[in-house]
Amino acid sequence: MSFGFFGIQFGFALQNGNASRILQTFGADVEHLSLFWLAAPLTGMIVQPIIGHYSDRTWNRLGRRRPYFLAGAILTDLALIMMPNSAGLAYLLPPIMVGAGMLMIMDASINVAMEPFRALVGDKLPDSQRSVGYSMQTLLIGLGAVAGSWLPYVFSEYLGVSKIASAGQIPDNVIYSFYVGAGILLASILYTIITTKEYSPEEMVRYNPEVAEAEKKGLSSIFSDFANMPKTMKRLGLVQFFSWFALFSMWVFTTPAVAQHIYKVIPGDTSSVKFADAGNWVGFLFGIYNAVSAVYALLLPAMARATSRKIAHAFSLAAGGLGLLSFYFITDPNMLIISMIGVGLAWGSILAMPYAILSGSVPAHKMGVYMGIFNFFITFPQIVNGLFGGMIVKNLFHGQAIFALVLAGSFMILAAISVLSVHDEKVVAKLDKQEA
Repeated sequence: MSFGFFGIQFGFALQNGNASRILQTFGADVEHLSLFWLAAPLTGMIVQPIIGHYSDRTWNRLGRRRPYFLAGAILTDLALIMMPNSAGLAYLLPPIMVGAGMLMIMDASINVAMEPFRALVGDKLPDSQRSVGYSMQTLLIGLGAVAGSWLPYVFSEYLGVSKIASAGQIPDNVIYSFYVGAGILLASILYTIITTKEYSPEEMVRYNPEVAEAEKKGLSSIFSDFANMPKTMKRLGLVQFFSWFALFSMWVFTTPAVAQHIYKVIPGDTSSVKFADAGNWVGFLFGIYNAVSAVYALLLPAMARATSRKIAHAFSLAAGGLGLLSFYFITDPNMLIISMIGVGLAWGSILAMPYAILSGSVPAHKMGVYMGIFNFFITFPQIVNGLFGGMIVKNLFHGQAIFALVLAGSFMILAAISVLSVHDEKVVAKLDKQEA
């Protein structure tokens, strides 16, 4: 049911680990990187609620959610193939504009495929199994991200593919990785489409009679659904703001931070061996935190049962905050692996616990649209970071990207504190039952 997420995250990891590197190669300054990355959350904010709304109301030969899996996979593949080859379209537009455009298309396409996967778990599993269901998604996300993050490093260090290129060109190890990612993404989503059965409209109405009435409402109902979101969802929004502000900083600024702070690369030098080594090592580190998240996903359900879902999430976020803060104190690149273990605990929980908590507080017939609306709390902090993160790095941190990671660690700690105020409907229902 969730296997397609392996391929989605394979492509997403290639984007996260290499987009800043690609954009810098095409001429972007470090303080402008966050502005280019704005394309991702802006498209997600628009696309996900609309896709959620229509996937709640879709039914054809492929089913309810699966048509969106397929459309998203095809569009993402095109962007994966085009982005590292943006320099080849320089006769149309400057390469940096083509690269930024491909980043926007890629993220919009990933959103088309990704949001219905979240809703599919809510469709098919009862509340008692959703922690396990979303943790299984996290496991597959982690495995896909490990493979995607490490592939450029494997190509250069073990298969002898060139890791450097002339100024303004993308190295072959990155280009080949994007090609492989496109193939794996399409194949894994096709596997889910072929092997997964969805409940028919008749079955959905039988178990959730309110579905029939909800399907009569138009696209404008998204606004009323947003206004009437559950209290649990509102409080999770603050947690998500701090969490995703931190993650956006990590994805955008880790490569320049490691290059400047640890490899001592001169700002603006994007064609040296040291810059290539820093970029490849960051990809490897991103694989580490995704590998940790995959293993940690197997432990999260037991942790949630032993304590609560919000306690497990708070612990994980605190570990991620400490991991990001530690970057500032490290001089040996190998020691960053320890930092990424903490980030992996946070990432594993971020991909599972908020959705498990949320799914217990929203009506079944609006699972898709509320999962899409919930994406607002993921995209909004990234937009805020994208607008102001570069200015903060340039004017407050004087171009030193390492302090963006320090700020990210601080925000992750704030997320850990704020999650303690969230009311988990599962826990409340359990207490009510015990009192009765």
